[in-house]
Amino acid sequence: MFSDFAFKIFQESIDTYHIKDDVYQDFHNPYPKDKIEHLLYRKNWIDTVQWHYEDIIRDPNIDPVDALDLKRKIDASNQDRTDLVEYIDSYFLNKYQSVQVMDGATINTESPAWAIDRLSILALKIYHMQEEANRTDASSEHIEKCSQKLAVLLEQRKDLSTAIDQLLADIESGNKYMKVYKQMKMYNDDELNPVLRGQKG
Repeated sequence: MFSDFAFKIFQESIDTYHIKDDVYQDFHNPYPKDKIEHLLYRKNWIDTVQWHYEDIIRDPNIDPVDALDLKRKIDASNQDRTDLVEYIDSYFLNKYQSVQVMDGATINTESPAWAIDRLSILALKIYHMQEEANRTDASSEHIEKCSQKLAVLLEQRKDLSTAIDQLLADIESGNKYMKVYKQMKMYNDDELNPVLRGQKG
């Protein structure tokens, strides 16, 4: 199943990141650029780094200049994340381009790649909730609460994975079809963000 295949790559990315556990570490993608594995690994690495950016920026004692620099990094990361989702959708569009769409076929509320985006984030939630559930310096109440949350996350993984695999099967059989809209984010565009537009020239 594609969901299991993707989740294993997400876990590999998360585990590799946490060897150094440093948002400024060098990134090395172990997969060839022409493979879907390359996109999935890169996608999750972006998510993993941003997860830790979000932790750092919530430090109440963070220097304001450092916080602004980090906000810029988070903005750039969000754009990279969107770009990777669109690349992954392009992979699926190409893969299923010759499928004969059935009469009465329907469109899904989200594209395959945006569902896979949620699976990548879920992999991070599971990793970090497992960490909390395994802590030896926390109270028994904390451990119990995190263990319960982890069980919910694992159930969510099962449900989301099933939904992703069913969506891909429906697209492959022609019962559903893909239609992808570019995100067209406006706040990063010099022409569309009035603040940025006002600073030009």
